[in-house]
Order: sequence, then structure tokens, then C-alpha cells
Amino acid sequence: MNLKKTLLKLLPAKPVYAHCDIPCGIYDPKPAQIAAKTVLTMVQKINELPRENPQVLDRNNFVRMVMVKEAHAEICKKEVLVLWTDYFKAEHLEKFPNLHELIWKTAKLCSDNKRAVDEAKAQELIEAVDEIAGIFEETKK
Repeated sequence: MNLKKTLLKLLPAKPVYAHCDIPCGIYDPKPAQIAAKTVLTMVQKINELPRENPQVLDRNNFVRMVMVKEAHAEICKKEVLVLWTDYFKAEHLEKFPNLHELIWKTAKLCSDNKRAVDEAKAQELIEAVDEIAGIFEETKK
């Protein structure tokens, strides 16, 4: 214990300041945008499946498409929330006062898209994520 105290006195520490959990430059809204577009694509493909007398392959494709849609809605939510909790700062909220509500609405849209097969909701998700991406880009200037 005395050795530790002696070493700490000999090797003084300086305070270190950081503003994010990981190095700057790796936050990006693109994964959320790709996930949102995947949700829309899956909704469109699901809606194109035959409704009358579906074959086994059609039912299999339906299940797979639903799984992909829901997985990507969850990816989108995770990516948006990472930007919200780890990247955006108070100064961004001051500059973009609608940011909190936009993030909340987008997270809710992710959940809505997991629950339903609704092309309008999927398109709304893309637009919300694109708006977040636009704000993100503005913060980089």
C-alpha cells in the first residue's frame, strides 16, 4: 500500500477531459438510414407477396421478411439512440430545439414499424431518420 502511495506521488496524474464515449469521427447516422430503408423495402416486399393461396415458399419468405423488418427497425432505434445519448450534446439541443422530440418520435416510429406492415409508417421513419442525419451533418460544420 505504501509503494502505491509513493508511486502516485512520483508520477502525478493530470485530469483528462472527454466529451464522448468513443473517439470522435466514428458516429454516423448512415447505419440508421440503411436500417430504415431496409424496413421500407421489407414492407414493400411483404405487400407484394400473394395473398390468395400462398405457397410454402411464400409463407417462408413472409416470415423471413418480417424477421428482417423487425431486426432492422431495432437496429435503427439503437443507432438513433446511440447518436442521442453519446453524440448529441446540450449545445446541439440549443441549436436544434426540436431534436429531443424528433429523436423520441423516431424511436416510436421504429417500434411502430416492428408492430405493423405499414408503408406510410416506414416512409415516415425514413424521413425522420433523414432529418436526424441532416441535423448531424449540420453539427459537423
